[in-house]
Amino acid sequence: MINQKTNLTKKRSSIKKTILQYSAIFEPAQEEGYNVLFPQFPGCVTFGRTFEESKIKAKEVLELWIEELVFSIGTLFAIIKQSKLSKKQFE
Repeated sequence: MINQKTNLTKKRSSIKKTILQYSAIFEPAQEEGYNVLFPQFPGCVTFGRTFEESKIKAKEVLELWIEELVFSIGTLFAIIKQSKLSKKQFE
């Protein structure tokens, strides 16, 4: 049991992290608050009543957007892989 925990700890410590930075555009809204959009991700937008709230919401929406993007790409690759397997069955 101790060896398993040690191995797990070693695996976790070997994981590399990549820090990505994306531009966010904060535009004052007509009434009040700020609209936030990300040029690299069309459709990824949010709003906050204050600048501080806008920053928090921008971080949240970007995390969710990227999480969904990664999930969608993984699903797409799974479909392509399954499609290739199915194609081989007919050859």
